[in-house]
Amino acid sequence: MSSNTLQQPNHQSDAPIAIYQFVKTVGKVTGGMVLGTMMLTSSVVAGGLVGLAISFRNLPDVRILRSYVPSETTHIYDVKGKLLTSLHGEANREVVPLDKISPHLKRAVLAIEDSYFFSHRGVNPGAVARAFLANWEKGTTVEGGSTLTMQLVKNLFLTPQRTFSRKVAEAVLALRLEQILTKNQILELYLNQVYWGHNTYGVETAAESYFGKSSADLNLAESAMMAGLIQAPETLSPFVDYKKAKQRQLVVLKRMKELKWITPQEEAAARKQPIRLGKVTSFQGSTMPYVTEATVQELTKRFGRDALLKGGMRVQTTVDTKLQRIAENVVKQWHATLVNQGVYADQMALVAVDPRTHFVKALVGGVDYRKSQYNRATQALRQPGSAFKPFVYYTAFASGRYTPESIVSDSPVSYPDGYEYYTPQNYDGSFYGPITIRKALEVSRNVPAVRIGQDIGLSKVIDVCRTLGIRSPIEPVVSLPLGAVDLTPLEMASAFATFASNGWYSETTLIVQVTDSMGNVLLDNTPKPQLVLDPWATASLTDVMQGVITKGTATAARLDRPAAGKTGTTSSERDIWFVGYVPQLATAVWVGNDNYSPVGKGATGGTFVAPVWRDFMEQALRGVPVENFRSPSEFPRP
Repeated sequence: MSSNTLQQPNHQSDAPIAIYQFVKTVGKVTGGMVLGTMMLTSSVVAGGLVGLAISFRNLPDVRILRSYVPSETTHIYDVKGKLLTSLHGEANREVVPLDKISPHLKRAVLAIEDSYFFSHRGVNPGAVARAFLANWEKGTTVEGGSTLTMQLVKNLFLTPQRTFSRKVAEAVLALRLEQILTKNQILELYLNQVYWGHNTYGVETAAESYFGKSSADLNLAESAMMAGLIQAPETLSPFVDYKKAKQRQLVVLKRMKELKWITPQEEAAARKQPIRLGKVTSFQGSTMPYVTEATVQELTKRFGRDALLKGGMRVQTTVDTKLQRIAENVVKQWHATLVNQGVYADQMALVAVDPRTHFVKALVGGVDYRKSQYNRATQALRQPGSAFKPFVYYTAFASGRYTPESIVSDSPVSYPDGYEYYTPQNYDGSFYGPITIRKALEVSRNVPAVRIGQDIGLSKVIDVCRTLGIRSPIEPVVSLPLGAVDLTPLEMASAFATFASNGWYSETTLIVQVTDSMGNVLLDNTPKPQLVLDPWATASLTDVMQGVITKGTATAARLDRPAAGKTGTTSSERDIWFVGYVPQLATAVWVGNDNYSPVGKGATGGTFVAPVWRDFMEQALRGVPVENFRSPSEFPRP
């Protein structure tokens, strides 16, 4: 069969021919009396092997390798390109083309693994025969004799079990593979597929791990050391035993010199070349675990877990590392401060969203990820208390029946709620009588919010929540205006971001863009904002909520610029919140206990959480120009 043959392999005839050639070669390499003995023995063995070969008709079809792409590691970056973490399954791998791999490394691998690679057709009869004799003498498999092509098909298709039938299967598949792929294609596949130790697969990942550089930049000394690892990567690893790795490197260099692929001078220089080692890169932790965990959840929903771990994605997140570090420090420091102030809360979450893009800029799901991996920012469904009231008042303004100066009665009232009546109470137990909506929201009166909710219809309030991207279950209970619903901090920050943008909404995301390893775009989350709220109603709500900060329940949240927001405290003091915004950033902060126990009598969002919000916002907005909100007078009333 010509080495240039490109015809499709005959699955029923290739194996017997290969085995016949193998047996014939075994006979040739023996001499004298051994020749006759071996020929007789080989004839006996051949009969059994031909029988075995018939079963090889069901071997995998190597033609699938024409389009095969090895699994690759996925990398997640911040918005500016800083690597946050790498994700992979069993194989931590980067795929690179053959021409991007150091010539030193290619020669070193071929020298020590298969120096006849470019002259054989998948099987090296002489090497196989020598291995057969060695194994025959020992009575077990002690020598492989595999070509590089045989190693490749073994890694891709066969089990690692060392049996004679598997070796024959390797030979058959190798012969078939060399009929459909060029030598360079096989070498490229091999170098990207082979295992190099410490859960690194492929030359690029191994080079980055062992030497902290790309495989294209490896010098002769590094290439020889890396090529030597293939035989036993965990044992010969320089991270495990540098002396053994060095000894193996010398074996590779000697072989390269014997083949005249390098000069004696190059060998001597490589022997003396200092080796600067990198570090193990597989399964390293994330620098921002809450962010990357939430990003993984979003990616998994869209692409699936398998594609995420093996698809070699390049994921640019929306998160700004600077803001994320500020958020993490604020959460950690203020948690300790609140505990010292007598707030019995074991956890805190913070989410910051850019209202102009609805990109998440910072996300902290707990006080210490090392102690608890539960992401409260995205997963904890907690009652927002009075921080829910803005949804009610926006709905009232958008109905055209109310303005911030409309009067509502703050007086005792009861409503049927299922089989009983619900009687709302204000936090301090008092009633103000007639009160403007502006005043009611500034000082967070409960009764007016419930009255308005009943008047405009809770179903309309729920519709507004859905428009704002809130997907958690919401029931139209009478107490809904007081936050009788479970929402996540991310949902709250996202919804308030739409208020901050004066009604413009894009789907909130942690991902800017996803590409494959070749740069092809798989996902583009360029914002596509839509006006979903009435501009006058939104501007009116923001105008009122500025009063919450300037003279209401959240004076502790005052900034050096216009800001709007709302405190939240549940009736049992299990959850305390502050959610607020400026035109460039909306942030939600939640404080509470995972077991839903109270955080302390009298603990309110205005007293304890508003200062946390203010601290984060002051640091996050440092150097950011002051912007004013749009005035309601700029828009027509609905």
